[in-house]
Amino acid sequence: MYMDDRTKQLLALGREHYEKREFDKAEHYLVQVVERGIAFADVFNMLGVVAHDRGELERAREYFENAVGLNPKYTEAALNLAVTYNDLGLYDEAKKTYQQAIAGGDEDPGKLDPFAKGKIANLHAQTAQAYQDVGMISDAQHELRKAVLLCPHFADLRLRLANLYRQQGDLDAARFELREALSQKPKYVPARVALGVVLLAQGKNREALAEWEQALDDDPGNKAAEMYLRMAKGAAVG
Repeated sequence: MYMDDRTKQLLALGREHYEKREFDKAEHYLVQVVERGIAFADVFNMLGVVAHDRGELERAREYFENAVGLNPKYTEAALNLAVTYNDLGLYDEAKKTYQQAIAGGDEDPGKLDPFAKGKIANLHAQTAQAYQDVGMISDAQHELRKAVLLCPHFADLRLRLANLYRQQGDLDAARFELREALSQKPKYVPARVALGVVLLAQGKNREALAEWEQALDDDPGNKAAEMYLRMAKGAAVG
């Protein structure tokens, strides 16, 4: 694809600012590249990351879809698209896109052994904790979603993501992650206790009680489950 000198300069500046995470400046230059008729997958991916960082999810989705459309084997863009679908509540699309990404990407992550995937997922989880520690919850969620997409069977990561969703008031997303965690690890009591809390917050008192009772069946003497049951039953009596 032919580029004149000015377009090359705009692209170089856009990439430079993007690498420095100076997203406003990066977007200023990258948008001009697109407006000049240059369709590079990495440009759309970078614009998607910028949009996602601002919470402009539909716009991010469009950019990532453009990137993957131009290069179906662009693993990073496909994973970013999967994360964005997940953010939008499009869980089936997220899973499908993720599976396609690991099956045929340039980096061929589908050939990574489970240990390597787990290691990468845990790195995302550590980054998430660092973001959470300084109050950057949106970034923490983004990193945890990447970790979960890599290792969907890691129930503890789904629990952490669910807790962030719950703190942000997205109870439906929290409930989804907790049910997924329990589908992978049915006797994972912390997830079952947390699910009860989410259900109670949604007004599903009977379902919440059932989860806490199941938690006590799986882990007799569990303090959290006992406390929530006492609280819920006391409120019902009162």
